[in-house]
Amino acid sequence: MNELPVGRRVAQWRVRRNMTQQQFADRLGKSKSWVDKVERGVRQLERVSNLREIAETLRIDVEVLLAARPVRPTPVVAGVDGVRLALARYHLPGADRPPLAEELRARLEHAEQSYRHARYPALLALLPGLLDAAREAHAARPGATDTLLVSVYALIALALVKVDQGDLAWLAADRAMTAAADDPRLAAVATVALSQALRSRGRRLSALDAALLAVDRCEWSTAASSLRGALLIQAALAAADRADERVAHQSLDQAGEVGADKGAAVDAARVVAEAALGDVTTATARHQRLMADDRWRSLPPEHRAAYLLDVARVHARAGDMLRAGRTLLDAERVAHSEVHHRPAVRKLVAVVSRNADAPTELSQLAATLHVA
Repeated sequence: MNELPVGRRVAQWRVRRNMTQQQFADRLGKSKSWVDKVERGVRQLERVSNLREIAETLRIDVEVLLAARPVRPTPVVAGVDGVRLALARYHLPGADRPPLAEELRARLEHAEQSYRHARYPALLALLPGLLDAAREAHAARPGATDTLLVSVYALIALALVKVDQGDLAWLAADRAMTAAADDPRLAAVATVALSQALRSRGRRLSALDAALLAVDRCEWSTAASSLRGALLIQAALAAADRADERVAHQSLDQAGEVGADKGAAVDAARVVAEAALGDVTTATARHQRLMADDRWRSLPPEHRAAYLLDVARVHARAGDMLRAGRTLLDAERVAHSEVHHRPAVRKLVAVVSRNADAPTELSQLAATLHVA
């Protein structure tokens, strides 16, 4: 019975309670046709309140109707521990053959792809070995592999932010800054991760200052426009969190001048910034336009899902739990791991799913995550 759809479970429990569809409908204050459609799966139970009413009528707990066999999310604890141990290794045994730069670039690209697709457990498993290899290559060929080492440390920081390891992310980002030395371009790469790590720990002013300093220090080429845009977006989000409307809008305007390829990312950042600044009406309207824009699909799954989670938080703060729940479900469909492996998101799912207006599917997600 655990594998049956909700409607079929309703039908089975109705029969167990010796009720006809008409008797069941009368007790619910619904039509027999409504009950029939629910049991056949033609009509979805869109609100938690409907599900609770049915459960009460059948004299069972809601969880019984949502008793899909739970699949526990893949733990990331072991992955985080592995990364922590790798960061704590200050002396590496000399390798017989340090990794070739080409080989290391291929491994880094694979890890970056895992990040872009929000495959966090797999990514965390890759990172310790990747860091060891990057450090070995850098020890053998200092200077020639600086970019690779900085990029690995920055990726580690970004991944750790995702799993709410802000302090450890800060450490990795700081290592990236140290490896960048006096190279403004490499420092800019490291600063994107550093700003995210600082923002995750509530150090918004430090994040803002770091991002703006990196923008000022670097001479930007067309090839580096994407990096400049990323820094300006980090500055804008940090400024918005500090209620600094002028700097937030100024940074986003500058990011918008980078090029059309950053358009969707800038628009998404505008939505988040406007909501943080208290202009929820404008943020909501801009979000709806963004969802209808083909450029939205150009963003990586990780970016789209993370943005949708920010929008879900905005809806939840506004008390619109139906939209918050639907947006959470959209985020899960875009990037499963973005919802299942981020502790802060699991807390949001728990809060929204307990509201009577939340979509029924969100209760099922909460049960799967064991946060119901």
